Amino acid sequence: MNILLTGSAGFIGFHATTALLARGHRVTGIDELNAYYDPALKRARLAQLEGRNGFRFVKADISTDNTLDDAANGEHYDVILHLAAQAGVRYALKEPKTYTRSNLVGHHNVLEFARHHEGLQHLVYASSSSVYGNDSVAPFSEEERADHPVSYYGATKRAGELLSYSYAELFGLKQTALRFFTVYGDWGRPDMAYWLFTDAIFRGQSLPVFGQGKLRRDFTHIDDIVAALVRIVETPFIEIPGQAPHRVFNLGNSHPETVLDLIRHIEAATGRKAVIEWTDGPQGDVRETYADISRAKQAFGFAPRIPLADGIERFVHWYRQYTGL
Repeated sequence: MNILLTGSAGFIGFHATTALLARGHRVTGIDELNAYYDPALKRARLAQLEGRNGFRFVKADISTDNTLDDAANGEHYDVILHLAAQAGVRYALKEPKTYTRSNLVGHHNVLEFARHHEGLQHLVYASSSSVYGNDSVAPFSEEERADHPVSYYGATKRAGELLSYSYAELFGLKQTALRFFTVYGDWGRPDMAYWLFTDAIFRGQSLPVFGQGKLRRDFTHIDDIVAALVRIVETPFIEIPGQAPHRVFNLGNSHPETVLDLIRHIEAATGRKAVIEWTDGPQGDVRETYADISRAKQAFGFAPRIPLADGIERFVHWYRQYTGL
């Protein structure tokens, strides 16, 4: 397959690109390498991909008109894997405009490119567990209305789903939305709690912990996510008569753990004790994420295998190699 992958220098995008290339697919990766977190990490990910057979990288911003046409450079793509987005719940309190630009305008540009791309078989795109907010009943089912997100990030991701559904209904564009639940692992994002806590412990600094450490997250290892992505990309989309060709899947571990559980696993992996600083959390943080994954299990055998303790041990090993701490 020939695959157009947005966000290829990002955490999930990098791992997805690596896995797809290993399976013999060709990948054109697009990323703007923005400075939301240190671009050096993004460049380091790209360095792992440079020279790989079948990989071509284009530095570009998908929220700019005609970017995707220019990046495609006349190539035909079988599948688009759209993972580019402005991530992070708290940053939206400072810079909501960037979320509008990346997650709404950028997403719309991908939809427009996809519907006019002759022969495209499938558009797979990233959504988020943040769409569920605090009103959903755990475990969160895709059947929930999900119309009360508590963060602007979650609102933009839910809005993106609605835009996608309309394109499926109006133009027959075959699409799959993936609601990711707290993805973590090697080459991850340094704004995520597991990275911040690990870094603080190694540097002898205190850990700011919100909500008395009782917030629960459905931590999902990157390897489990990528296994699902590859399966979905490689499996033909089967339409259901009478329904718009748009489907939604939760991708989570279906086993939420508290922030204090996370800290205990990091302590075990580092062999060091954390110094906790209790603090009030910012607006936008949900109390819990908990994925009902029965739909994904039935559709393509999704079965996450990596428990948090093992995943954190792997991450700490990688982190020490990457940072030298």
